[in-house]
Parts: sequence; C-alpha cells; structure tokens
Amino acid sequence: MGSTGSDVFTEIGFTNWRKGPENLRVHEGGVGSLYKKVVQQARDLMTQKQHIETFVIKQTDEACINYRTLLSASLECTRWLLGQGLPFRGHDESLKSSNRGNYLELMQFLSKHNEQVRNVVFENAPKNLKYTSSDIQKDLVRACAIEIVDAITKDMEGAFFSLLVDGARDSSTKEQIAMVLRYVNKKGEAIEKFLGVQHVSSTTSSSLEEAIERLFATTNLSMSKLRGQGYDRSSNMKGELNGLKTKILNKYPQTFYFHCFAHQLQLALVFVAKENVDVANFFINASSLVNLIGSSCKRRDAFREKQQEQIQKALDLGNLETGKRLDQESSLMRPCDIRWNSHYGTIVSIIVMFEVVVEVVEWIKSDRNQDNLSKATRLFKDIQTFDFVFHFFLIRLIFGITNELSQTLQKKDQDIVNAMALVEVCKQRLQSLKNDDIGDLFHDVEKFCEEHDIIVPNMEDLHFVPEKSRHKAPKITNFDYYCVDLYFQVLDMQLNELNDHFNEVNTKLLLFMGVW
Repeated sequence: MGSTGSDVFTEIGFTNWRKGPENLRVHEGGVGSLYKKVVQQARDLMTQKQHIETFVIKQTDEACINYRTLLSASLECTRWLLGQGLPFRGHDESLKSSNRGNYLELMQFLSKHNEQVRNVVFENAPKNLKYTSSDIQKDLVRACAIEIVDAITKDMEGAFFSLLVDGARDSSTKEQIAMVLRYVNKKGEAIEKFLGVQHVSSTTSSSLEEAIERLFATTNLSMSKLRGQGYDRSSNMKGELNGLKTKILNKYPQTFYFHCFAHQLQLALVFVAKENVDVANFFINASSLVNLIGSSCKRRDAFREKQQEQIQKALDLGNLETGKRLDQESSLMRPCDIRWNSHYGTIVSIIVMFEVVVEVVEWIKSDRNQDNLSKATRLFKDIQTFDFVFHFFLIRLIFGITNELSQTLQKKDQDIVNAMALVEVCKQRLQSLKNDDIGDLFHDVEKFCEEHDIIVPNMEDLHFVPEKSRHKAPKITNFDYYCVDLYFQVLDMQLNELNDHFNEVNTKLLLFMGVW
C-alpha cells in the first residue's frame, strides 16, 4: 500500500470489480510511487531519444570514433618509422624509462600536439585496446607490408618482370634473402621495387626456391610472368647443375638469367686484388694506413693540423691558388669492401696527401704514448719505398678506368645496350695500356719518389724480395719484375676477369633481345 501500491495486483489477486476503481487508485499511489516511476520509465522507453537502442548506438559510435583516431595515430607512427627505416622497439619500454623506443616516443609526441589523439592513447585508452604492445606493432608493420605489395602489383598490371635475389645474415645470424622486382611501367620507365625479406633455414638452392614460391603465394604475382632472374655468382645461386638459376629455368624456361653489371665489375676487381700476392699486400697496407690515422680523434686532429700547415706553406710559396675547393682540407677516404672501386678514392687521397700521411705516421711511431707503435713503424718504412709507390700508380691507373665504368653502370637511366658498349670501351682502354710504352708510368713513379726523397732502384740490378733468400729467388732485373711480373701480369689478369664476367652474358643478352 502507500507508495508501493496495492498487493491485490501482485499477490492476493483481484475479484471484486465494484471496488475496482478504488483499488486502482490505491495501487497507483501518490507522487514518487513505484507505479509512477515505472510509467515514466515506460514513456521514456517509447521516446526515440531515450530508447535503449539509440543509447547503445550512441555509445558504439563514440567508441568507433575513438578507435579510428587511435588506429590512425598508430598507423601514422608506423608509416613514418618505416619510411625512415628506423627500429620500433626500445631497450626499456616501461613507464619509468626516459626513452621507451621510437614507436612509443613518437606516439607520445603526437599526443602532445593533438588533443584528439591525447584523449584516446595510453592511460586514456581502454585497458585491452592501447595499441602499444610489440605484437600490435608487428601486426601494423605486416599490414603496411601487405598494402605496399598490393600497390606494387597493381602498378605492374600484369606486366612481365624480373626477380633479383640476394642473401645475407641479419644481426641475429639468421639467414635471409631479400627480393626485388624489376619491371617497366606504363611510361616506359624501368622500376625496381623491394618486395620483401624471407627467412630461410639453409642457403641450398631448394630452400631458396621454396622461399621464393612462398613469397609469391602471398601476392598476386604469377611466376608465368617472370622473364628474368638475377643472383650473385655463388654456387647455390648460379650453379649450372643444381643452382637456383637452373631450378627456376627448368620450371619456367622463359626466365633469362642475368647478373648485375656493376656487381660483376666489382667481382673482377676483387679477384685481381686478392689473387695477385703483391697487389693483395699493397691493399692490406693501404687499408692499414687509413685505419691507423683514422683510429682516434687525436690522430685525425693531428692529420688536419699538419695538412693545414702544408696548405699554408704552399700558399706562401705561391704553389697553391686560393678559391673554391682549392685550399680546403680533405680527409683520407675509407675503402668499402662492398664497393671495391671505392679504393680508387682512397689511393688518390693518399697520393695527394702523401707528405702529410708520412709526417703523421712518423709522429705516431715516435710517440710512446700511442698504440700500434709496431704497425706504425712497419708502415712508415713500407710506404716510403719505390715498390709501394709503383703499386700506387699502377692501381690508380687501372682503377681510374674501371671507376668511370662503375659510376656509369650504377646510373638508374642506364640501358643494357649502352652498358655493354661501356664495358667494351673499358676493356679496350685496359688493352691499350698493354700496347703503350710503360715508360710513362715509370716516369710518374720516379718523379713522385724524387719529390718525397724515396730511393729509386737501378732497373738493371737484380731484383730480390725482402726477407727471402737471394739464392732461391729467380734471377730477374728490377725492370723485368715491375714490367712483366707486375704491370703486364696485373693487366692480363684484369682483362681476363672482365672477359670471363661479361663475354657470356653479352652474347646471351643480345640473343634474348633479338627474340623479343
């Protein structure tokens, strides 16, 4: 009764209809009664704005907006880091860390400059939807990779393409292969696109073939459109019997094999530099010299100081003009093993700054507080010999020719016909060195030695190798050694390697182009 209404409608039951209106009024109760509250709730429910479905939809729409904002911010951070080639994770991603890694720090930066993002990230995000875990970061990267590959395949539009494959170990020593597609777009431009990296359990040709097929299975690419394949010259890649090249050719005979011209040139240079003992020792000394001087800030500062003194001395004597790049300091170029022709820059820089190099090495060997004193002492003696200088000028002569070819072959707008012509020009120039008089080279070497007080041996005297018995050494003159055993032998080796690397592929390419 009262505010709760009558119990005749809930427990006892109602049978006396003469007292019906009275009982209904009692059940209705006064203001604030349960009946009045239920009625009001029913009216609210029937009102569209207060309808439960509307309320749920409103909550869902708001959650969707917040989710989209969070997802968009996460993707923007992911795309930026991928574009810059930066790592995502940090060493310490805890809240107490001052640097939680690039991904989290970039999200934090974005939230500070965007209020909408700030309202949905980190502590403002649902506990199960923060998008900060390492698994989420990997999922975002995979999603971007899928979209990129789809964009590449759409741009190809069913065009023929070539596949470039190379293997390498990552920082965790896992074997991986990188794959690149090369195709021609609608504008007739040659396009190269990185397709992806596949982990391989081993580097056998069968494992490599399976990895390529796995990657193709996840894309819209068809092996039937494959018209070219390019790898290095390792046995598992290029092998004529069981190599990857042969396995793919057996399944798809239309896939012509080719090898990067710039890489072939490098292999030809590396072979000569490592197979010829004298040349190999020369490169070891040249690299040791650069590393010795550049191994500490103190030595580099000493090098710059002595170089500046030399420049000022030359200016005072009138031997050097002032002007753009004429009186500026320069440094010793470090050679790069994956770009063997970079040794040309190292050789040129040492020749140009030879006097400064000698002074710094002498300073290192005379300072007992320095490290590598024995190495400095040995190099100080070795670099001031006619033999070292002769190698310097010989390698500079050869690498000067191949360096021009290397730079040209790496241009993006280079076509295959022109590339083959440039290779032939390079071989012709090297061949002409054999036909020319070696006297010009001797003249340059002797002039350099005189300028730097280096003893020039008599070319008619018998040549002997230091630290080896003279009785067992062959009876040849110094001229025969430098002319025959070095000059002509190195040139012959270089020409033979160039012919071996380029002759076969040139013939096949011309035949292939004639068919198409």
